[in-house]
Amino acid sequence: MAMQVPIGTRAEVSQVVEHRHTLAAVDPELPLVLATPWMIGWMEFACFQAQKPFCEEGEATVGTAIHVDHRAPTTVGETVIAEAVLERVDGRFFIYRVSARNARQPIGSGTVHRAVVNVAKFMQKTIS
Repeated sequence: MAMQVPIGTRAEVSQVVEHRHTLAAVDPELPLVLATPWMIGWMEFACFQAQKPFCEEGEATVGTAIHVDHRAPTTVGETVIAEAVLERVDGRFFIYRVSARNARQPIGSGTVHRAVVNVAKFMQKTIS
């Protein structure tokens, strides 16, 4: 990582909730609302997008810790906007303040910690 990532670096991503993103997709007895892992994934993707311009060729960020609350439901057809803002850097870890909302209300918030990795070297670790 050649460039310093400024505190306050941010990104937003939006996604329309589809049936495949719901608890009911896992089990039809469950409610037809956004499943927490999808919300967290969109938050992580917002972090990735925020830091991507600062990564060198062959680098990416990966999640190392997630501390998130999911407080309100979102139904199929609604749009979720996930936002990430770099709050601080702790050694090699980048700590993002994350939030998610739909048109009606905030639905989740917390922090996501990420680290920069060389993708090729990182993937080599998965083979052994």
